[in-house]
Amino acid sequence: MAGRFYITTPIYYINAEPHLGHAYTTIVADAIARSRRLMGEDVFFLTGTDEHGQKVERAARAAGTETLAFADQTSQKFRDLFSRLNISNDDFIRTTEPRHIQAAQAIWRRVRDRGFLYKASYEGWYCTVDELFVPETQLVDGKCPTCGNAVERLSEESYFFKLSAFQDQLLSLYQGTPEFITPEIRRNEIVSFVSGGLRDLSVSRTSFRWGIPVPDDPKHVMYVWFDALTNYLTAAGFPDDPSRLQRYWPADIHLMGKEIVRQHAVYWPAFLMAAGLELPRRVIGHGWWLMNDAKMSKSLGNVVRPDDYVERFGVDAFRYYVLREMTLGQDASFSDETFLTRYNAELANDLGNVASRVATMIERYCSGRIPAPVRDSQTQPDLELVAAIEQTVDQVTQDANRLDFSMALRGVWELIARLNKYIVVREPWVLAKSPDERPVLDTTLYHAANALSVVASLIQPVMPETARKLCVIFASATRPWDDALKTGGLTPGLPIGKIEQLFPRIDLTVEELRSNRSTLVSEQQNPAPPAATPTPAPPAVPVASAAPVDNRITIDDFLKVDLRVAKVLAAEKVPNSKKLMKLSIDVGTEQRTLVAGIAEAYEAEQLVGKTVGVVFNLKPAKLMGIESNGMILAASPEGGKPVLVAFDGEIAPGSRIR
Repeated sequence: MAGRFYITTPIYYINAEPHLGHAYTTIVADAIARSRRLMGEDVFFLTGTDEHGQKVERAARAAGTETLAFADQTSQKFRDLFSRLNISNDDFIRTTEPRHIQAAQAIWRRVRDRGFLYKASYEGWYCTVDELFVPETQLVDGKCPTCGNAVERLSEESYFFKLSAFQDQLLSLYQGTPEFITPEIRRNEIVSFVSGGLRDLSVSRTSFRWGIPVPDDPKHVMYVWFDALTNYLTAAGFPDDPSRLQRYWPADIHLMGKEIVRQHAVYWPAFLMAAGLELPRRVIGHGWWLMNDAKMSKSLGNVVRPDDYVERFGVDAFRYYVLREMTLGQDASFSDETFLTRYNAELANDLGNVASRVATMIERYCSGRIPAPVRDSQTQPDLELVAAIEQTVDQVTQDANRLDFSMALRGVWELIARLNKYIVVREPWVLAKSPDERPVLDTTLYHAANALSVVASLIQPVMPETARKLCVIFASATRPWDDALKTGGLTPGLPIGKIEQLFPRIDLTVEELRSNRSTLVSEQQNPAPPAATPTPAPPAVPVASAAPVDNRITIDDFLKVDLRVAKVLAAEKVPNSKKLMKLSIDVGTEQRTLVAGIAEAYEAEQLVGKTVGVVFNLKPAKLMGIESNGMILAASPEGGKPVLVAFDGEIAPGSRIR
């Protein structure tokens, strides 16, 4: 019997527009939920919006809108964004819903009746941004130490939660269940905070009205965190659906940004302990997205709008980038240069091209139907590809279980590289010329198509629309991540679907993309439909019947390219890139910096002192934020690693190559 799995995002506070942080958390949770479904689990995936508190009341007033109408409008913006991001949540909860108000009041009564609430007056410094009182000793220049915003002096009657009574229980929880808070740096922070001593927590307000009324004392409204955290129970069936609550509670994963781990790892388990309810199994605080080494914020003007990238590159490219670029739990830098490089190199070139090539060859050589493999024709390359598929399925499953989708995607792309090499070794376009090689041709194209159907299943949690398109092209369906994905295969004889470019290459620089905001994404993502004739194969795939194209150039054309000898003075790998190497070179008259895609083939130490050929008069281009002045000459065999052009004998830097 398949297990059940309950994952939540935080419910997002509606005092501001949705941004990259909201998008990232939700995409990660979606990838986890989708992968668990592929593993056969009964998944419940919850997200939603947090709509009470003084900040929302003030934001509505500033917008000149009635508070509930403001909440309705802003909550809908989150729904709309998640729809565009292809999020597969099972429920979307709002804290203004009657079911949640009932649940929050029910847990309040349980905590009160068990003796963990009392009424007293309170005076202190209150941060309306983080919705908490800050001890004066923790203020930084009179401001909140967490968010840096100004605090207010408040004095009012309040209900207090006996948080101090749970200090030892919480420390025992962290010590006995170290996986309760991850990553380790977050756990250490929380242990340090709790070990320093807990004070009772003010959990009601009388200074504003936009909140859930305290049961039997309606002049008080609940502290926003007591209200908000209860949403995870509400959606699981508390208090009126015990069978549903038994099915899904406790939550397996609460996922959030690191700035709200304290509320989830200290307040929330203490509330649940006080109510006599089970604790969630795991709290995960992921890192922040940085730009120019600074956390994104409106005041700095460095906020990324997900819609801009979805519009230009497509939703799957955006999902791929954020999951490939950030390792869960660590901070990561968002870079337009990196985004465009990954799009063209990994999506358009690696995945897009191989899918188009394989489908086009099946269209041409197999009448557009999945060929049947011939067992007697299988040789070492076939067996190696099958073994690589099995190994990749195991690795991706393990990585997904560890929630490391960056590593999982790296494994899938290694399989794609293996597939490209397999095609180069088998040369289907050569096999197609000989009738005697028909069994080998059919076996080759079957294995290639099957590898791409496995890729479709493995990328489905991250790139669901691309997975669907691959399944259509190769007459397959997304398969569960079990032994059938390794041993099963395509059904020979089925017609393949319409061949389309998954990721059309974008031949614009980052600067051109930024300036040419009128460029229609529909022109990039939806090229003109092909003619009735089959889609031509990419140039890298020779076709027996194709007439040779005369693409020779004149000597004048050649002389426009200034080729020079250069000596490598220094080399280092470009951070956050698997392929790029930064080189400092001597070209005789000057020293230059260039970026070359050779890091997979060479170590930095190997390159220092080498004599290489470069294109000297190439216009500068930025790669991963580094200006590259020139291009290194290398042979790039299809599916293989680049090999630098070498010289026979010593030659001075700056010498012309003719």
